[in-house]
Amino acid sequence: MSLLDAGAAAVAKAVRAGDVTAVEVIEEALARLDATEGDLHCFQTVLGDKARREAARVDEAVGEGRDPGPLAGVPIALKDNLCTHGIETTCSSRILEGWRPPYDATVVERLRGAGAVAVGKTNLDEFAMGSSTENSAFGPTHNPWDLSRVPGGSSGGSAAAVAAGVVPLAFGSDTGGSIRQPASLCGVVGIKPTYGVVSRYGLIAFASSLDQIGPFAPTVADAALALEVIGGGDPRDSTCLARPAPRLIEVLGRGVEGLRVGVLEDFVDDVSASCRRAANDAADALAAAGAKVDAVSVPEARLGLPAYYVIAPAEASSNLARYDGVRYGLRVEGPDVEAMNARTRAAGFGREVRRRIMIGTYALSAGYYDAYYGQAQRVRTLVTRAFDAAYERFDVLLSPTTPSEAFELGAKTANPIEMYLSDLCTVSSNLTGQPAISVPYALGDEGLPVGVQVMAPALGEALMVQVAAVLEQAAPAEARGPVPVGGRARGEAADGA
Repeated sequence: MSLLDAGAAAVAKAVRAGDVTAVEVIEEALARLDATEGDLHCFQTVLGDKARREAARVDEAVGEGRDPGPLAGVPIALKDNLCTHGIETTCSSRILEGWRPPYDATVVERLRGAGAVAVGKTNLDEFAMGSSTENSAFGPTHNPWDLSRVPGGSSGGSAAAVAAGVVPLAFGSDTGGSIRQPASLCGVVGIKPTYGVVSRYGLIAFASSLDQIGPFAPTVADAALALEVIGGGDPRDSTCLARPAPRLIEVLGRGVEGLRVGVLEDFVDDVSASCRRAANDAADALAAAGAKVDAVSVPEARLGLPAYYVIAPAEASSNLARYDGVRYGLRVEGPDVEAMNARTRAAGFGREVRRRIMIGTYALSAGYYDAYYGQAQRVRTLVTRAFDAAYERFDVLLSPTTPSEAFELGAKTANPIEMYLSDLCTVSSNLTGQPAISVPYALGDEGLPVGVQVMAPALGEALMVQVAAVLEQAAPAEARGPVPVGGRARGEAADGA
C-alpha cells in the first residue's frame, strides 16, 4: 500500500521523521491527479509547480530541525469557493472566471501553516447550489465508484478526489448537506462542524447563516485531525466563535459505553431500502458496543427542507448581488449600467443560480417577506427547539445521510424538486447550526457506498467523532474509498483492509 493511501496522519508522520520527502509525496499525488482527471474532472485548477515549491519548503523545515506542522507534506484539495491568493477562484461560475483573490481564506492560511500542500482547486455546483456537481459551468464531476453516477454536491470534486485516492484530505463547504451528501455517495468521511467553529473568512458566500467549511477524509481520525487544524476563533469573521478548535483526536478510542443514541424515525419512508438498512445496522452496532439505543421522532425535521429552500435562496439573492460586472469578474457591455448589469448576470450565472436568486428575491420582496422569509425563520426556530429537546434525552442522533445511493448523471436535472430532496436528511443540521458527520457504512443494493449520519448538539464535535469512530470500526472495509476509478468488484476489499 502506498503511503498516500495510509492517510493524512501517516503521511505527516513520515515526512516529519524524514522517512519520505514532502516533494516525493506531492509528486505521487500529482501523478494520481493526472491519471484520473480525464475520467473524473475533480479539479478546476491544478497547482503543480506551486505545490512542488511549497513541498520543498516543508522539506527544508524538516532538514533544519523545525516542525512543519501536524499536516506536514500532506497533499490537500480545496473547493473552488475558498479564496486563494493569486490563484483563480471561480465558484465554478462563468461570472468569476479568471478572478484571482488578493487574499487567502483563513482556512487556507491555517492549512498552509500546518504544513499541508494544496495540489488543486476542486469542481463544485455553481456557487455551491446543487446536490450533484452537475451545475458547474465547467462540466460535471463523475463518481469514482461508477463514472455514470454523480459524486453528490455541491462539494463533489473534493469528495471524489478523496474517494479516488488523489489526496487524503480535501475541504468543502456545507450549506444544506454539501459535505455530508457527497461524502456518503463517494464512500468517505465528511464533517459539517458547529456553525462558528470554523472561520468563514474567505469562503465565497452562498447563504451566510448556513454555510460552514469542513473536511473530507478516508477515515474519522484524519477528518478529526483536519478539523482541529482549521477550527478556532478568527477576529476577521464576526460569526466565528472566540474559542479554541475542538480537541478530537484524544477521544477517538473512548467507545460508546453508556452513551444515549437516538435513531431518527422521521425519514424512514423517504429513503431507499439500502439507506434504511445501513442506519438500522449502524444502530445495532452501537448497541452491541454498549450504547443505549432507542428510536426517536423529531417531526419538525420534515419542515427543514421547505424552510431551507426559502432561507438559503433569500440569503443567496443578497450575497450574489455583488456580481454586477463593475468591480471584478465577467462584464458584458450594454448601452447603460442597468443593461450592463442585466447582461452580465444573464451570461455569468447558470440556470440553477438564476432560479434561486429569483426565488430569494421574491421571498424578500415587499408584501411577501413575512409570509415567506419571516415564516421560514420561525420554522427554523421550531426545528432548532425540537432538536434541542431531543438532545435532552440523547447524546447523539443517528440517521441515513442521503435518501439513496449515487444516482445517474442527468437523472434529476430536469426536476429541481426531486434534486432538492437529496438534502432531506442533512438540512436540519444547517438550520440549527449543530454539527453532523457522515461515515461510510455499507454498500447498497447497486454496489455503491451508503453513509450514515451522526448528529450532535452544538459544540458536540468530540462526542460526535467518538461515536463515528466506533461506527467506522464496525463498517465493512469495502464500503469506503479509496477506489480505482470506475469502482471495484462487489465484495472486493479496500487495499490494505
